[in-house]
Amino acid sequence: MSSFTFSASALQMQFTDSSKFAIPFPTLSFKCQKHVIISRNVKLGSRILPALKSSDQEMENEGSSEIANGPSTSLLSLLCPLLKLFSGGDPSSKRNYLLEEATSTLSTLARLPWGSRVQYGTLGSKDGTKVNPPMHLQIFEFEACPFCRRVREAMTELDLSAEIYPCPKGSVRHREMVRRLGGKEQFPFLVDPNTGTSLYESGDIVKYLFHQYGQGRNPSTGLLESTILTGWMPTLLRAGRGMTFWEKSRKEPPPKKLELFSYENNPYARIVREALCELELPYILNNIGEGSTRERSLIKLSGGKEVPYLVDPNTDTQIGDYKKIISYLFQTYSLDAL
Repeated sequence: MSSFTFSASALQMQFTDSSKFAIPFPTLSFKCQKHVIISRNVKLGSRILPALKSSDQEMENEGSSEIANGPSTSLLSLLCPLLKLFSGGDPSSKRNYLLEEATSTLSTLARLPWGSRVQYGTLGSKDGTKVNPPMHLQIFEFEACPFCRRVREAMTELDLSAEIYPCPKGSVRHREMVRRLGGKEQFPFLVDPNTGTSLYESGDIVKYLFHQYGQGRNPSTGLLESTILTGWMPTLLRAGRGMTFWEKSRKEPPPKKLELFSYENNPYARIVREALCELELPYILNNIGEGSTRERSLIKLSGGKEVPYLVDPNTDTQIGDYKKIISYLFQTYSLDAL
């Protein structure tokens, strides 16, 4: 089998032996303001960017120049309930994996080149010891949201890991946490315990992350602007997967957080993240895009570079195949397993 490697700087394609890869579809990889102070608003220089007014989620009103007062706001508001309807099937039931892989791969193509590779020299560490701040960033989000996706793409480019608190519709835990912490139910929501910062609105979050952890760089070209154009494509192609709480999920979280090695635009990791969201399982996201300093850690742990790779300290389980991960998650963290 051969795989395709795309260069972001020059659209060149070459064939390479993919026998070392565990995933059957093409492996896609790609070779971004100022003073930020905040609690719920972001201060850039002398300009204050207000938090959004939506009471539900950023998909309904991003509040930024890209879609404010535009037709996209109404479109996304309409899509939310429709996607919830179409994604109403039991996510634990037997799947057509050919269809799963096809729609997720198309979703990956729609978001090229963002969320696939690390911006070189982002944190100046080659041994992986300084990739992250002392305490994990905390992200409250849900997989199907285009604006949450924008933040996850930025985190892949910055080679940051984070604690992820999925907030699906019907949430029994994490949405209430956001209301307590930030005062309203809106996503994504960032808490940075290293600086005492909390932020709504994806554009402000991305700018903050690049300022604080990207050596003051601007976000990569097109990352912010492209969301309203193609950011919703994975949401549509995946028919709203990763948006709604699975009713048979356990109501209490496991004692220890699961750990997922992933990068945002990997088609197979996306399917696993959707399941984690539908189960509302908090987890540590270890981003490992092309060029990540975490690559050595993954090789040492799993013996290879393939993602997704799941570690569950609650059951001493490690799994590297996305189909097995999906099956394991729904079997282990359903009410029937109690």
